[in-house]
Amino acid sequence: MADEFMKGFALFTLGGLGWLTFGGWYRTPSYYDIVQLVNPAEGVDSAYGEIGLVAGDAFFWVMILGALTFWVLIPASRELRDALDDGADGDAAN
Repeated sequence: MADEFMKGFALFTLGGLGWLTFGGWYRTPSYYDIVQLVNPAEGVDSAYGEIGLVAGDAFFWVMILGALTFWVLIPASRELRDALDDGADGDAAN
């Protein structure tokens, strides 16, 4: 279980740092505004800017889906598999 936690934490950290970096570059018009990191991108008129926006969105989803996968889905699937295996063994003994 500890290795699943660390894998999820690594993806959460990597995705969060990438999202914060690209969000700070492309989605923060002023550091004195209340809304930052989620503003629509302004002034992106190059291919590298578009790649940066896509990378920022990809890092966001890596952060969310990586943590969800390793912290919720994999442990839940193992518990479900163990519960189904225990139920099958009980029926075979009768």
